[in-house]
Amino acid sequence: MANLLNHTFTTPYQTAPFSAIKNEDFLPAIKEEISKTKKEINSITENQEPPSFENTIEALEFSGAQLDRVTSIFFNLNSAETNDEIQKLAQEISPLLSEFGNDIRLNEALFKRVKTVWDKRESLSLNREQTMLLEKTYKSFSRNGANLPQDKKATLREIDKELSQLSLKFGENVLAETNAFEMHITNEADLKGLPESALEAAADEAKSRDKEGWVFTLNYPSYIPFMTYAENRDLRKKMSLAFGSKAFQGNQHDNRENVKQIVRLRQQRAELLGYQTHAHFILEERMAKTPEKVNTFLEELLEKAKPAAVREFQQLESFAKKEDNLEKLQKWDSAFYTEKLKQKLFNLDDEKLKPYFKLENVIDGVFTIAKRLYGLQFEETKEIDTYHKDVKTYKVLDEANELTAIFYADFHPRPGKRNGAWMTVYKPQYVKNSENSRPHISIVCNFTKPTASKPSLLTFNEVTTLFHEFGHALHGMLANTTYPSLSGTSVYWDFVELPSQVLENWCYEKEALELFAKHYETNEVIPMEYVEKIIESATFMEGMQTLRQLSFGMLDMSWHGVDPTYIEDVKAHEDEVFEATSLYPETPETCMSTAFSHIFQGGYSAGYYSYKWAEVLDADAFEFFKEQGIFSKEVATKFKDNILTQGGTENPMELYKRFRGKEPQPDALLRRAGLIEKK
Repeated sequence: MANLLNHTFTTPYQTAPFSAIKNEDFLPAIKEEISKTKKEINSITENQEPPSFENTIEALEFSGAQLDRVTSIFFNLNSAETNDEIQKLAQEISPLLSEFGNDIRLNEALFKRVKTVWDKRESLSLNREQTMLLEKTYKSFSRNGANLPQDKKATLREIDKELSQLSLKFGENVLAETNAFEMHITNEADLKGLPESALEAAADEAKSRDKEGWVFTLNYPSYIPFMTYAENRDLRKKMSLAFGSKAFQGNQHDNRENVKQIVRLRQQRAELLGYQTHAHFILEERMAKTPEKVNTFLEELLEKAKPAAVREFQQLESFAKKEDNLEKLQKWDSAFYTEKLKQKLFNLDDEKLKPYFKLENVIDGVFTIAKRLYGLQFEETKEIDTYHKDVKTYKVLDEANELTAIFYADFHPRPGKRNGAWMTVYKPQYVKNSENSRPHISIVCNFTKPTASKPSLLTFNEVTTLFHEFGHALHGMLANTTYPSLSGTSVYWDFVELPSQVLENWCYEKEALELFAKHYETNEVIPMEYVEKIIESATFMEGMQTLRQLSFGMLDMSWHGVDPTYIEDVKAHEDEVFEATSLYPETPETCMSTAFSHIFQGGYSAGYYSYKWAEVLDADAFEFFKEQGIFSKEVATKFKDNILTQGGTENPMELYKRFRGKEPQPDALLRRAGLIEKK
């Protein structure tokens, strides 16, 4: 029987036919598509016509489209709905794809044609997008070994194959450790301080495991409330140490050797290609350009944030001493006393706010905001197939009722889903044969589940997470470029967080909150005093929060911005890096690096700084909105036309300046964070 993955899908809008796909379809389908794509590549290299932009660069850009679709479905499932079988397949499929990628990048005949076009680029009268595609294509060869001699090309292949397997293994270990831990509580006294919603969720979790009492896990919707509200300090410590020691326990899931191997191979790869370090290689294609610039950026922010962070820590410590006679604040006290102090100062806690943030209302709110800013309409539809019953699907229409995108939303945790939240693409946007093919975009989150008595009520942090991921989704949905590899979120990594982070600002605006923050039982709009307190508390402990983010960026650069081959002890190295930013006593049982999936499994290696970098952009951009009104059609249209639709078609700083009229200033971020005086 024909494998449906090897054909154009006959589903509505050519969406992925999830329920008809079997796990065993993936490997043969991917092998078949690799073979088809090789034939497409051969027809480019064997073309007797002289190399041109159209017959070489464009032809290469549109080759392997079905392979891209099948692999995106597979790897998205491996993140959102995995199982042992899919994980085993991933270990087979990843090296195949890595090998195939190298087959293309190290194909001398193909590179020769690309280089011919590159060398005569000045005489080709290409537009901006074509120029960017040519540059990106040429660099994808030169930065991946096309200019290397044969023996070094073979070494590069080996390194890439090994790296793809190691990062998969790293992620599997973190997931296995997350799933392996449970805290089973049968004594009700141990639950003191926990809100009813957390208790109900923990009771449901226990029931699903055929246990009496309550079960807490390391998944965020379970872990965060426990660390924030549980009065039992010993149990908070137990949870904290379990969370912090993921893949650092000397068992079969330990990631220490994987970390060392990944960073050494990345360094080796960079040197092979003529770069000083992995960070030098990565940052060449970022707004920041060099490790020196990143380190200076992080250090300057550290200098501004540290005095505030130290003051906040002392304030927290004296509060805990006064409150509970606590001599020494530990990491497992952080969320608990921060929340207590916040309640005392602002009389505001998540439990008070949650009734106003019913998931469905927040979704409607973010849709309404997208409509007011960008003219988008969202229609839920049941005709689109999904990979899990929890996934909702929407048709996204523009003001002329034309299809803009298909949108998938997957909100709740389950065992086959990795922690955290992310946006992803099942099909990119592009223009081919005069047809604008629209994208299929998805966001995946791990929000509090509905219980028997309550709908899904979000913490304020979850609300901002939803807005963040939806900001990425808008970047994908509004994409309007010719080439798929320059479309949507295919932009410099330190620019990609701008659309997501800028949208979070609407969560703090009265005018926006009134659209969706309504009590789930009474429909009463969130009281003004709560809104004021949300705004007031937005910069609460911002110094400590900034320090934490900077510490992650510095840890990332310490692994990738210097030669890491001398590092023998992962934990000792990490402790040394954290010295400049740590406020709490060190815990020998825990290690961040062994579960730092962003840099060892995701794409953030030498790029974690980009969250803070993009915050500078987003604070500066939002000041522009504030000046004109947060629903200003004029500013929204500028943002849409210069940022959201443009993808990676141009240098991001040029796009930003076209939107804003000037380069971004870090002062906007420091003002918003309360680290310098407001204007």
